[in-house]
Amino acid sequence: KAGFKLLTVDVDDIVVEYPDTFALMQDLQAMGESNAALVRETNAGLRGLGRDVLLANEGIYRELHGGGAEREGIPATWRVVYMIGWTPGEGQQEPLARGSGELNIKDILEGGAKK
Repeated sequence: KAGFKLLTVDVDDIVVEYPDTFALMQDLQAMGESNAALVRETNAGLRGLGRDVLLANEGIYRELHGGGAEREGIPATWRVVYMIGWTPGEGQQEPLARGSGELNIKDILEGGAKK
């Protein structure tokens, strides 16, 4: 609907190690991430998460995702989604018709182009 051409979507998963869930939550807060339901409750007069909930969270997250004795910290995976689109311009090259290429990407990925 917006008129973009040659749309591309790419995804990167980045795993970051944190010493504990408290450091992870500090990063989340610094990024502006929050729980909208919790914010609504806080505005209604509740105080947010108590110390007991945060300590339980630390233990449960470490148990589920900590990786045991070989890992000191806990992992958190960040998914970054890139979306690119171009608006048509006067000098913009048009894509070739599907199937008009001389090389097959499958052949290249399997170890070289076939002749």
